[in-house]
Amino acid sequence: MTKEDRRRFQANWQAESEAVFLYRRLGANEPHAKLKEVYEKLAANEEKHVALWEGKLRQGGFIPGPFRPGLKTKILALLAHRLGAGSVIPLIASIEKGAAGEYAGQTEAEIPGLIRDESSHARVFGYLAKTGSGLEGSEVARFEGRHRTGGNALRAGVLGANDGLVSVFCIVMGVAGAGVASPVILVTGVAGLLACALSMALGEWLSVQNARELYQNQLKIEAQELEEAPEEEKEELILIYQAKGVDRAQAERMADQIFQDKAATLDTLAREELAIDPTELGGSAWEAAFTSFVLCLVGGIIPVFPYFFWHGWEGVVASAIAAATGLFTLGVISSLITGLSWAWGGIRQILFGVAAAAITYGIGHVIGTVI
Repeated sequence: MTKEDRRRFQANWQAESEAVFLYRRLGANEPHAKLKEVYEKLAANEEKHVALWEGKLRQGGFIPGPFRPGLKTKILALLAHRLGAGSVIPLIASIEKGAAGEYAGQTEAEIPGLIRDESSHARVFGYLAKTGSGLEGSEVARFEGRHRTGGNALRAGVLGANDGLVSVFCIVMGVAGAGVASPVILVTGVAGLLACALSMALGEWLSVQNARELYQNQLKIEAQELEEAPEEEKEELILIYQAKGVDRAQAERMADQIFQDKAATLDTLAREELAIDPTELGGSAWEAAFTSFVLCLVGGIIPVFPYFFWHGWEGVVASAIAAATGLFTLGVISSLITGLSWAWGGIRQILFGVAAAAITYGIGHVIGTVI
C-alpha cells in the first residue's frame, strides 16, 4: 500500500464514519418513527462503507484509530438538534452528491457500488430537502400542495412578458434621452423588440433542450442501475416511500408490486427519485421557444406602440404611461403566484421598471449631449 493509498483510504473512512455519526444523530432527534427508520437504514448502509475502508487499511497494516467527528459534522449535528433535521437536510444532500463525485475513479469504491449508494443517499436527502424533513405523510402532502401551486406556465408567461416590456422600455427611453427624432426611436424600439423576442426564444429553446437531454441521460443511467442492482433500487424506493410517511411494511409491498413490471418500475423511479416525468422530459423546446417569443412581443410592444401616434415629449410620456400600466398589470398577475398583496406587487413592479428606464434615459441624455 502506497502512502497515497493510505491517505485516501483514511480520508474515505473518516468521511463515511462522519456520515454514520450524523445520521445516527438525525435518527435520535427525529420524533417521527418512519423517518427515524429511514435515518437508521441510511446509517447502517454507511457502516458497511466504514467497514470496507477499515478493511483496506488493515490489509496494509494500519489501524484507523478512534473516530473523532470533524468540526463541520459537529456543527451540522448541533443545528439538527437545536433547529430540527430540516435545517441541515439540504446541506447533507449536497455532501452526499459530493461524496459520489469523490469516489469517481477510485476502483476500490466502484467495484462494491459505493458511488451508486452515495448517489442513492443524495436522492433520498434531496427528496427530504424538497418536502420538508420530519413531516408525516398527510403533512407532506399538504406541504407539497402548498408549495407547488402557482403554475409554471403562468410564471414563465409573466417572466417572458416582463422581460420584453422592461427591456424594450429601457431601450426606448435610452434613445429618447439622446434626443433623436421620433421615427428613429420607433425604428430602434421595433428592432429592440424583435431582438429581445428572438433572444428570449433562442435562450428558452436551448434551456429546455439541454434539460431534456440531461433528463434522457439520467433516465439512461437509472435504467442501467435498475438492470445491475435491482435490490438496491428497490430499497431506495422503499426509503422514499417511508420518507413520505408510509410505514415500512406497506412501503415494501408497494415496491414489490411496482417492481413486477420493468417499464412501470423505471417510470416510478424516474418520478420519485429524479422528479422527472418520462412522458414530458421538461416539455417541448419548440413550444417553449414559441411561447417566449410571443409573450416577449406582447410585453415589448407596449412601450413602442405610442410612437406610432405621438412624437417628441408626447411620445415619451405616452410610452411611460403605457409601460407603467403594463408593469402594474404584470405585478398584479405575479401576486397570484407569490401570494403577496396585489397592490404591492403592482407598485413594486412599476418602481423597479420606471427606475431602470429613468437610468437608461439619463445615460442616453448624457451620450446625446456629448455626441
